[in-house]
Amino acid sequence: MPRVKSNVVRLKRKKQIMKAAKGAFGGRSKLWKAAKETVERGWVYAYRDRKAKKRDFRKLWIVRINAAARLNGMSYSAFINGVQAAGIVVDRKILAELAVADPAAFALIAEKAQAALKSAA
Repeated sequence: MPRVKSNVVRLKRKKQIMKAAKGAFGGRSKLWKAAKETVERGWVYAYRDRKAKKRDFRKLWIVRINAAARLNGMSYSAFINGVQAAGIVVDRKILAELAVADPAAFALIAEKAQAALKSAA
């Protein structure tokens, strides 16, 4: 059986890593071992933070909805409960955008949520 060198594959992988390490400081962008460690660590952070970003945005939306709901005389939990009871199918992202960009529309949704809570009780 002939001997196979992995030269092409190895150099392609090395080129990819070195390109990804381009912005790193000093030897981290020039030396193979340091560059590889830097890039792999960066990929770990990128994977982790793609998940964390979703959690962070949800927290932000909840804070904005809570602030707007309190301006309309409701707590966040009562508002969300009322929206669900009223059958309004709008996610938190859109509710937060309405709270910031169009307070009048948010107030209408809050009124419907309050009415749904009163009729349910």
